[in-house]
Amino acid sequence: LPSSIFHLPSSISHTSSLKNTMAALTELNSTESVQEFLNANAKALITFSATWCGPCKASKPDLERLAGEYSQKTAAAKGVNFGIVYEHSLGDDIHSYNVRAFPTYVLFINQVEFGRIEGVNLQGVRDLIESAPASAALDAGTEAGHSLGGATSTTPLSKEEAREQRLARLGGGAGAAAEPAADSQPDTVMETPAAASKDVEMEDADKDLSDPTDNLDPKSIQTLTESMGFSLLRAQKGLLHANGGTVEAAVEWLLKHQDDDDIDHPIPKGPIQIAQSYKCNDCGKILSNMANLEMHANKTGHADFEESTDVAPTMTPEQKAKKIAEIKELLKTKRAEREEIEKVDDIDREIQRRSMGKEMAKTKEQMDADARKREAVVRKREKDSFKRERERLRAEIARDKAERIANKGKLSTRLGVGGYKPDGVQYEAGGEGAESAEAADVEQKKPKAKISPAKIDDYIKTISSYRAGGDGGKCLKMLILYVGNVVDHPDEDKFKRLSVGKAFKTKIKPFVGAKQLLIAVGFYPNETGTVLVLKEGADTQLLADTDAKLRTAFNSY
Repeated sequence: LPSSIFHLPSSISHTSSLKNTMAALTELNSTESVQEFLNANAKALITFSATWCGPCKASKPDLERLAGEYSQKTAAAKGVNFGIVYEHSLGDDIHSYNVRAFPTYVLFINQVEFGRIEGVNLQGVRDLIESAPASAALDAGTEAGHSLGGATSTTPLSKEEAREQRLARLGGGAGAAAEPAADSQPDTVMETPAAASKDVEMEDADKDLSDPTDNLDPKSIQTLTESMGFSLLRAQKGLLHANGGTVEAAVEWLLKHQDDDDIDHPIPKGPIQIAQSYKCNDCGKILSNMANLEMHANKTGHADFEESTDVAPTMTPEQKAKKIAEIKELLKTKRAEREEIEKVDDIDREIQRRSMGKEMAKTKEQMDADARKREAVVRKREKDSFKRERERLRAEIARDKAERIANKGKLSTRLGVGGYKPDGVQYEAGGEGAESAEAADVEQKKPKAKISPAKIDDYIKTISSYRAGGDGGKCLKMLILYVGNVVDHPDEDKFKRLSVGKAFKTKIKPFVGAKQLLIAVGFYPNETGTVLVLKEGADTQLLADTDAKLRTAFNSY
């Protein structure tokens, strides 16, 4: 064990700083509390824990039960007093106990470490306590185990005194210290010659090693611990391993290594090995920086790299000059190859440009020819149409002349949509000519179709055929309003009179079959023609059937 774990303060305060001393598991809040607890209890088990440690929190109830069990036993029955201390309460002093993991259970007998368990293993703690001597008086004549000084006194020893006593037990000291060591037996857990020899070697080695945390910036440590919430140990590790030793680099390193198994292990003495380069595990090449690593990866296709403490080899001036010459020659060769490729590409592009130009000119010429043909066809069609219209007008004029001559200057027809039928000058002429003209007018007049309720379906069909702009649907909606009001309110006279206003003229009158339908169900115009009135005794069943048909047609529309 490192000698630092046996270092005890030279003076101890007589004022107790223990918290809850009557409890089975005593919580200690400082280094002095730990030392006072060890002085007050010959056999003590200290649990080194952390508030942020999940396994520590989960196992604490079981630890309290174990502490209650052993605190009730007598010294002869292996009674042990339990204490717990958190890493933030000890600060840097936690390194003196060589704590490498949380939780760590350390059994002390007469202030000397008898054994320890790292990690949650309460059965191991129980076995450790059972393997310890029943009595805490571990002197040379009465017990199998030893204190580090070989005496039963509980007076704290200095670091040098403890070392001298260990050497005396091993035969390395003189006088009275060697005699008890010869008669004593080695401790079953901790005190073996190999362990003691290792203690001496490690202590001597520690004298030659410097603390790497001495040169760290206190402000950076304060920022990481107080402002960012990192523990002191992690803050020191982040600053030691980060490139540049800045707070930002430390945070980046901590985020990258926060899940490492040894993240909370103590910082060893001596210089810290910092990554100086990158190593390719595929070929073993050492690369000085990330740029060279990326270039190597792109060139070789290698993907397995790791940080290395080796320094990338540097080239001598002669090697640099040779490398530069090789690179220049390589660039010259690449440039010549690129120029040759560009020449070939230029020729191909020129050939393609000329070919495309010819194709475009040919296409444009063909399009112009097609456009001229289309224009000629349109002009010819217009000319033929004009010629036919002129011939028709001439024939119409000739017929009008013949008719005027035959009817004494009076035409028998008026202007119509089918062709050119201009009104002539109508002369007041009587006699046979006038009578014949009137007869011709009567002949040309067509009899009006009779409106009948039987044709209501035809009227609705005709209205539904108006699809442009939804005009048929608007007309059907107005008819549903007119007829539906009469059906729903048969006793109200206001619905039996339909005003021939703007709505009627725009949504009913222009559509063939709309007005006829209203007349068919019983409406008729008054003398002035401004109102449609429902006649007395109108067929209510016909109105209801017509309303249903209109609604069906509107839904289908």
